Amino acid sequence: MKFEKIDKLKVELDSLRPLPAAAVRNLDEIYRVEWTFNSNAIEGNTLTLLETKLVIEDGLAIGGKKLREHFEVINHVEAINYVKDIVNRKIELSEYVIKSIHQLVLKNIDDEDAGRYRMINVGISGSQHTPPNFANVPEKMEQLIQWYQQSKNKFHPVELAARFHFQFVYIHPFTDGNGRTARLLMNLVLMGFGFPPAIVKAESGIRLKYYETLEEASVNDNLNPFINLIAECAEDSLQRYIAVVK
Repeated sequence: MKFEKIDKLKVELDSLRPLPAAAVRNLDEIYRVEWTFNSNAIEGNTLTLLETKLVIEDGLAIGGKKLREHFEVINHVEAINYVKDIVNRKIELSEYVIKSIHQLVLKNIDDEDAGRYRMINVGISGSQHTPPNFANVPEKMEQLIQWYQQSKNKFHPVELAARFHFQFVYIHPFTDGNGRTARLLMNLVLMGFGFPPAIVKAESGIRLKYYETLEEASVNDNLNPFINLIAECAEDSLQRYIAVVK
């Protein structure tokens, strides 16, 4: 896997640090809305980018939209804030952190299952992959954290984040909210290494490629297409950050 272009952009971004405070605030606002909109839209939330912005920044209720969709926006922003706090405080990624992120994602939507590993077996619609038996989830998640600790210095941060994302959704540890949680965790890893969050766009071509490459990784054990997709998202974010602060 080649990350030369990403590494070059990361060096350029780092050379501009400390980033201007006003620019950082502006980028935070943009990414808070775009990350929330895209991650929710991938999962079927029908709020537009502008409607998502209005819910986040003005606390508006959008007529004709479900209450759940509003909570998905509010919750995702809370989860982003939590992820940023974890990164800033240099707290280690753990099962507690994972469950805490998931609890925020499903708050007021499914309080019974929020932050709790699934107690049922599940299938994934449109996928040939069957997640492990629910009884094995705690052990699989423990192994995932061990793998992460052992792999932090083995892989490029972008590959590490992509592989963690894939392994998390392969386990599918929760009954609902796995996708949003996976993308939050992926960015927690990236941000921990000083990268801006990578946004997987919900536009049809990228959304389809996202699911297709995850399926390729699950069924054929070929992670390269998925890692390449996440690398493209990370590269795009680096370019946008540099363009704003230069």
